[in-house]
Formats: sequence, C-alpha cells, structure tokens
Amino acid sequence: MREYDLLVVGSANADLVTAVTRRPGPGETVLGSDLAVHPGGKGANQAVAAARLGARTALLARVGDDAYGRLLLDSQESAGVDTAGVLVGGAPTGVALITVDPSGDNSIVVAPGANARLTPDDVRAAGELFAAAPVVSVQLEIPLETVAEVARALAPGARLVLNPSPPAPLPPEVLEACDPLIVNEHEARVVLQGAGADVPDAPEDWARRLLDLGPRSVVVTLGAEGALVATAEGTERVPSVKVDAVDTTGAGDAFTAALAWRLGAGEDLATAARFAARVGALAVTRAGAQVSYPTGAEVAALGEEGAAR
Repeated sequence: MREYDLLVVGSANADLVTAVTRRPGPGETVLGSDLAVHPGGKGANQAVAAARLGARTALLARVGDDAYGRLLLDSQESAGVDTAGVLVGGAPTGVALITVDPSGDNSIVVAPGANARLTPDDVRAAGELFAAAPVVSVQLEIPLETVAEVARALAPGARLVLNPSPPAPLPPEVLEACDPLIVNEHEARVVLQGAGADVPDAPEDWARRLLDLGPRSVVVTLGAEGALVATAEGTERVPSVKVDAVDTTGAGDAFTAALAWRLGAGEDLATAARFAARVGALAVTRAGAQVSYPTGAEVAALGEEGAAR
C-alpha cells in the first residue's frame, strides 16, 4: 500500500488579506479593513484541504527561514500534512496580497519569494515522496521547469493533476502527463492560445480543444455554473452547490485537492468532481483560505442535506 494518498508539489505563501468596498482603479487609493495574515499558497492550500478531508498528504515546497515560514509549517502540521518535503531557506517566504470585495470575489498579487527557488533538483531529491504517492498535484506558482520535472518524476501508474494557475503556456510533455488538467475560463484561454489553438465560445469546445493538446482528461470549472469534466469518451456537466459566498480565496485549491484525493481512491472523474464541488462550496462560506477548509464530516453532512431536499 502507498504511504500517501496525495503528494502536493507547489507554493506556500503568507496571505495578507484586506476587505474593500471596491477595487481601486489605476492611480486610485481605497481604504480596506484591518490586515489579516493567513497561511496560503496554492500548494500549501491543497495539502491542508486534502488532509482535513482525511487524505494522507505530503507537501513538497520551499519557505523562508522567517516568521511566515513558521506560520506555514505550523498550519501544515496542525492539519496532519507530512512536512518532511518542505525545504526551508534560500529566500524569504512568498507573500500573496489579497483584496476581497463585498461579493466575496478576490484579486491577488503574489510575490513568489522562496517558491521561485523550488528547483528540478529539489524534485529529483524527493524521489521517495513520489514513489509513495498514487496522485501528484501541482500548480504554476513555482517555476515551470520544476513543474516539468514533476511530470517526469511520477511513479509508474501515478497520475498528475495540474491546475495551471497563474496561467501560462504549457510544454507538450506537461500537457500529456495531465490526468486531469483543471482550468477555469481564463486559464483555458491562456493554455489554448499558448499552444496556438483557436479559443471557441462554449466550455464543451474548450475542453475538446484542450484534450487535443494531449491531456488524458480535463476539468473546466465554471463558478456558479458548476464544472465540466471531459475525457476521450465525452463531456459531462457537474452542477454547483448553492451557498452564500463570503470569500472565494482558495476555493479552487480546495476543489482541486478534493478531486485529486478521490481520483486516487478510485472514483471516476465525474464522481470525484461532484465531491469536489461540495468541498469548494463549503470553503467559500468562510473567510480565508486554509482556515475555511471543511472536514470530511462537514462535506458528508452537506451531501446528506442536499439529498434531503
């Protein structure tokens, strides 16, 4: 039996969050709320989200030898994540500057810091982690050459889950390893344009064009409209779960982590996506990223509530 259910390779940031009545325009200053500091980063978020659901999770990341780095390590360990792969030093911990408007939507600027120092050599040195995980999840807040090395480092039979955020054109060897590639509308457009492909109007057509680039499967997240899953056999819509959104920060990471874990447990893509939609829905009902992530019991209760309606 594998030692882990999921290995996450990616970023770890301190999230500096302020609420605003509206986002500033060019050259404009607006007042925000008191600053809140939360552990974040897409990689660290996914690791905590999966661990809180009950997945045996490891994280390969890099943080600074500073207070933010200690905050992130404490958050991972409190959630039950194995942090043996978290490297310390090389640069200050990455920082994300986040504004949240009254609707719960956010805007984010990331200063990568130590995340930019997570190298292909670090991936090669973590061979024991890769050998112990049936699913590896990665994002693009670390260098693209490191992501490419992750694709090469997969154990036989393991699958790669990639959310290309922040979006960038992807090399063929990375695209061909994805199972699935998880994108929102903006990310889908960037990946397609980067490959020289036309960008059609309908999500089903985005998914088909993305599959043509090499991924074994694709998931397109559609916000309030749910998600679309696509394989060579066809496409299927997954409905959203209706909740009152407070803060969408990190919700996509919760969705990705949940889906990756359930795929590793043997569920098909559509079933895993339906579970992930419940996890993402619960995450937006609370402020912050990692602190908002539900436990497995909370997700089960939401499912029972929906079935009773």
